[in-house]
Amino acid sequence: MAVKESKVEIKDNQKAAVLFGAGDDNFRYLQGICDAEISARGADIYIRGEEEQVNYAAQLIQDLMVIVEAEGFLNINDITYMDKLLKKGDRPGYQDIVSGTLLTTFHGKAIKARTMGQKRYVESILRDDVVFGIGPAGTGKTYLAVVMAVRALRNKEVERIILVRPAVEAGEKLGFLPGDFIEKVNPYLRPLYDSLFDILGVDVTQRYLEKNTIEIAPLAYMRGRTLNSAFIILDEAQNTTPQQMKMFLTRLGFGSQAVITGDVTQVDLPREDHSGLIEIQKILGIIKGISFEYMTKEDVVRHPLVQKIINAYEVFLAQQ
Repeated sequence: MAVKESKVEIKDNQKAAVLFGAGDDNFRYLQGICDAEISARGADIYIRGEEEQVNYAAQLIQDLMVIVEAEGFLNINDITYMDKLLKKGDRPGYQDIVSGTLLTTFHGKAIKARTMGQKRYVESILRDDVVFGIGPAGTGKTYLAVVMAVRALRNKEVERIILVRPAVEAGEKLGFLPGDFIEKVNPYLRPLYDSLFDILGVDVTQRYLEKNTIEIAPLAYMRGRTLNSAFIILDEAQNTTPQQMKMFLTRLGFGSQAVITGDVTQVDLPREDHSGLIEIQKILGIIKGISFEYMTKEDVVRHPLVQKIINAYEVFLAQQ
């Protein structure tokens, strides 16, 4: 088959630097995922290989430059996502993929939805009072929910944030851990603290916690409460029983909003218990004001290997 050569010119050196990434990390990753040979001379990119391979690489680079033009930023997750879309033959416009800036962290980092699944999820949170975000690890379900909660608090749409997790063991027993009950469940709540620290910074988070503007609690502490003017997040909801899910949803008071997140493939409940997150989809699926958003491995925004791990597990389980 005839060899084809192509050249992609990038006239703006600053934008070329964004495309190439720090230490040329983006460029090396791009070379690794494309079948064509890709090289650079200055800011220009040269592609050599079979015609189909060259055309694919050139199109991918052009799509990535659209992100660079719009965002002034590009990382390996963006490259992975655009590569997946292009290989599927799915080329939505850039505005169909990402939203505007949802929030700026205390570090000055702009947080945006970075996949179509994430964008649908965010739009549902803006629209509906109860939103279920269901999908595998790494899709940003919890992090984006916390972002939207902080956004609502800053905009004075709510007076406080309540972050809730069921304290269910994933292969370990609470009784074997040292300390009182709060100390025992704190490790289960740690991911929520980490998200807040990343978004607000440690000092601001601590002030909010001291004032009870932000509350982080195990699900057992929600019983008997009515939560008004609050943004409530139930994380790891696949580890709730049906009774616990009903208890949580009926805590919702006036001026409040709830986001429930979970991965139905990672249930840590005892075998005899059913997951409340699995059951609730059959019960509330048609109620107006409640939405279910399903993210997939295509929406994973962690290290590219995370998606490969998810794929490997799916293949393994399908063979059982």
